[in-house]
Amino acid sequence: MAKTITVKGTGRVSAAPDTVEITVTLESRSKDYDKATEQAADRIDKLTDALVSAGFEEGGIKTTSFNVNTEYEYVHDDTGRNRREFVGYMCMHVVMLRFPMDTERLAKAIAAITGSGVQPMLNIAFTVKDGEAVRDRLLCDAAANARSKAEILCRAAGTELGELVSINYHWEDRGMYSPTAYGMADECCAGGVAKTALRAVNIAPQDIEMSDTAVFVWEIK
Repeated sequence: MAKTITVKGTGRVSAAPDTVEITVTLESRSKDYDKATEQAADRIDKLTDALVSAGFEEGGIKTTSFNVNTEYEYVHDDTGRNRREFVGYMCMHVVMLRFPMDTERLAKAIAAITGSGVQPMLNIAFTVKDGEAVRDRLLCDAAANARSKAEILCRAAGTELGELVSINYHWEDRGMYSPTAYGMADECCAGGVAKTALRAVNIAPQDIEMSDTAVFVWEIK
């Protein structure tokens, strides 16, 4: 039976964010299904028009989810018991806008969204456009780290590293986002503050730090 050495390699990479990602959530409620969906359609049209007027392409505004749910509440009836009562329909439409890192464009986007009158919920994050390149660097670093450890251990033990036998790796799809938070209170998104958002704030998001591991098995001579 061939002698082997098993080593876990750890890869670490740091990447500067080059992309702004804005997620906008719009909610519409009504006891009538058609009205709830009509309100949702009207709001997304207003939001799209505002962003297009601000210089963004309509094709860059992507829907990430669209859901219509029923809502209920519990009320006390005449006997003192809780009774489940239908409240109405809630339509949730989530859209995303991504563009290259630019504080001026970010300010324009925020101004357009908050000034559209659709009362959105906003989430602003900083990421990278080419996530595959970052993942490739991460895996290359993990492989180099494992081989370096294996060679050091073999030299210390008076042996030589042989052929690679196997690699055990499982990629977990994780988002690549900067830890920098860009928060806005709900009141700021309700309208009436669009002019203040026109002034760009110079933001330098923190680098995205990622790490991952893989297990390598080599023969030893």
